[in-house]
Amino acid sequence: MTATRDVIRLGTRGSPLALIQAHEVRDRLIDAHPRLASPGAIEVVVIQTSGDRVQDRTLADIGGKGLFTKEIEEWLFDGRIDMAVHSMKDVPTWIPDGLSIACMLPRADPRDTLIGGVAGGLDALPKGAVVGTASIRRQSQILHRRPDLRVVPFRGNVQTRLRKLSEKQADVTLLAQAGLDRLGLAMGAVLAPEDLLPAVAQGAIGVEIRASDDYARGLLARLDDRPTTIVVDAERAVLAALDGSCRTPIASLALLTGGQVHLRALVATPDGTMLWQAERRVAASDAVQAGRDAGEELRRSAGDRIALLTG
Repeated sequence: MTATRDVIRLGTRGSPLALIQAHEVRDRLIDAHPRLASPGAIEVVVIQTSGDRVQDRTLADIGGKGLFTKEIEEWLFDGRIDMAVHSMKDVPTWIPDGLSIACMLPRADPRDTLIGGVAGGLDALPKGAVVGTASIRRQSQILHRRPDLRVVPFRGNVQTRLRKLSEKQADVTLLAQAGLDRLGLAMGAVLAPEDLLPAVAQGAIGVEIRASDDYARGLLARLDDRPTTIVVDAERAVLAALDGSCRTPIASLALLTGGQVHLRALVATPDGTMLWQAERRVAASDAVQAGRDAGEELRRSAGDRIALLTG
């Protein structure tokens, strides 16, 4: 490991959830390296992103989910921060040259939760109920299952979306259960993956560094959770095979049990009229290849339509 540094700077978005995640990385670094417990050894740096500034349009309309990482990565390139803490579901398919994901923390619950509904989940919603979500992944699956429902755009952090729900801008909304757990919020009905397949890497926290920064990589090596890395890499391989963007309704979930990975993936049209699924059960060592294979199967199944979905 190269020479130590006086300060390690962690870059993050400024939402309450993003700060909780950055502080979890900080605390794990201190646990793994007690010398970092001294005051000022680790600094959490809040960076406002384009995705946070623009709240009146969907991510697809303003350039994609990379708008949650672009400015933070610029600070990383410039050396103004040493590590960038991301929700892995916000990380684009391709990592910029010169940067790399050095570790992932143990994954939290990857499922989605329905807020404001009644017992019975999506199937129990009344005909014509209004669902607030800016996620075309959620939109497509909801409309595929319940074409009678109406979906309206809902942007903002967890607190903002809960406020919009309380203002009756929609009857129900959906949030990641991992975020609710990290915020200490117990509410809603958790949806089984069979009812709503989660976003790629949902529930996982990743730490990005400059690829050449051996010191940061050495610090983070003790934090990396191998089971999380295996399943998230498999899910992201689906995304890469489909060349997916924020405009593409793609979902994937890989679960690791006893050395075996069960991966499910889907791609759909935004209106939910067409949906294609793929599934794999493989050894953990073959998980990434299984993700690629599942993505290629979905690409073949969707045929010419995939160009419209990923364009």
